[in-house]
Amino acid sequence: MFKFIFRAIALLIAIIVAIPAYALFVTWNSANNPSIRTSADVIVIPGAAQLDGTPGEVLQARLEQAVRLFRAGVAPLIITVGSGAPGDRTTEADSGRRWLINNGVPRSAVIALPEGRDTLTQTKVYVKEMGERKLKTVVIATDPFHCQRSMTMARDLDADPFCAPVPDGPNSLAGSTNRYLIREAGAYLSYITLGRRGIHLSDHLG
Repeated sequence: MFKFIFRAIALLIAIIVAIPAYALFVTWNSANNPSIRTSADVIVIPGAAQLDGTPGEVLQARLEQAVRLFRAGVAPLIITVGSGAPGDRTTEADSGRRWLINNGVPRSAVIALPEGRDTLTQTKVYVKEMGERKLKTVVIATDPFHCQRSMTMARDLDADPFCAPVPDGPNSLAGSTNRYLIREAGAYLSYITLGRRGIHLSDHLG
C-alpha cells in the first residue's frame, strides 16, 4: 500500500515538473530554431503598445522585421493587427500601418485590422481575414519567445504559420530576459490547457 502511494506521489511530481519543462523547452526551441520560410501568402505583425500613433519599441522591432521580409519578397501583403487602449486616439494596427507606409511599403500592400488586445483575439481576427481572402500561409513577425504560442494559435485556427523572430529590439533574444521566456512559456501552457477549452486569459503586451 505504501509503495503504491509513494509511486503515485512520485508520478504526480514528475508530471508537475515535466509539463512546465515541456512548455519552456518548446518556447525556447521555437525562438532559437525558427522555421525557414522564403515565401508565404501574408506577413502578420501582432500588435504591441503604441503612443499616440508612434509605435513603442516592441512594435517597432516587429514592423522593421516585417519590412525586411516584404523587401525580400517573402509575401506580397502585410497585415497589422491590434486595437487601442481606452482613451487612445489610434490603434496598434493603424499605427503600424502608418509606419509601414511611411517607410516605403505601398498602401495597397498593407491591411490594418484594429481589433484585439491579446494574442488569441488578434489571431482570430487575422486568420478570419485570411480565410475571406483565401490565404493560407502566414509568416508572423514577432518576438522570438512569442513564436511558439502565436504559431500554435494560428495552426489551431487552420492557418499554416511560420515565425520570423525579430533580430533586435527589447524582446529579441539578445534583449530578452529569462523572465520573458518564463512568461511566454506560462502563457503557452495556459493556452494549451485552458485556452483550447474556451477559457480565455488576456496576455496583452504593453
